[in-house]
Amino acid sequence: MTVMDTRVGDGYPTRINGKPNLLDRTDPTVWGTEADGPFDAATLAGHDARGYSVVEGLLSPAEVQAYWQELVRLSSDEELKRTERIIIEKKSGEVRSIFDVHELSELIGELVRDPRVLDRARQILGSDVYIHQSRVNYMPGFRGTGFYWHSDFETWHAEDGMPIPRAVSCSIALTDNYPFNGGLMVMPGSHRTFVQCAGETPENNYRSSLKEQEVGVPSEEDITKMAAEHGIDQFTGQAGSALWFDSNILHGSGNNITPYPRSNIFLVFNSVENALVQPFAAEKPRPTFIAGRDFTPLSR
Repeated sequence: MTVMDTRVGDGYPTRINGKPNLLDRTDPTVWGTEADGPFDAATLAGHDARGYSVVEGLLSPAEVQAYWQELVRLSSDEELKRTERIIIEKKSGEVRSIFDVHELSELIGELVRDPRVLDRARQILGSDVYIHQSRVNYMPGFRGTGFYWHSDFETWHAEDGMPIPRAVSCSIALTDNYPFNGGLMVMPGSHRTFVQCAGETPENNYRSSLKEQEVGVPSEEDITKMAAEHGIDQFTGQAGSALWFDSNILHGSGNNITPYPRSNIFLVFNSVENALVQPFAAEKPRPTFIAGRDFTPLSR
């Protein structure tokens, strides 16, 4: 199947030639109901409207410490550093991200099946789910670089073949998130608009985009329009809190020039009814450690 073949009937065309447009989203944000999981009706309504929800104290202090030690172990694994699963900061040479951590770590593998996590993912997506992507992000003090404004779904659609934005991310803080140490920023309500991006996807784009994304980012004009309409919220809170956010919400983070590191576990759940196909704007799919193609439903 060619790139052009997969674009037939594509409701979210991107990586186009010419001027990008802002497209209305045609799919729901919340697929389940209050009866399907731990979120109450008001929280689900807020998630539908804003595109994100915060769960304070998802992990206990003891659990945070255990996962932090696991992050230290993974980042110190010399054999792992020789694989593509570890992404190194472009300038400092420090570890930026480690992918496929639910497969690399038994502890994180158990976390994706924890009812506090799995039941919320199922509820939001209204179906059984599988892990599309897992990683740990490290933003060290003084040298941590941010992530430019983007929609995850734009990349997952273009480069992984995710048909519609029926996916949700869970970012669990393992360090305190302050307004000044590179905390994640989101545009509440922006998930209702699909922001097209211009330009063709380079071959093996993931090798550079995971360090610094250049293709698949909105224009400054469109970012300005979206910010004027929706404003910007920032995720702050104590270690152990979790941010659930829609796959299509615009988000980004600034550099961390403070002494305070910011690290998190990042889990992406996709509906089994939204399994990946061929990429919509790339010649071949990204590796499975970035975009999982085992669609077996997760169970406790």
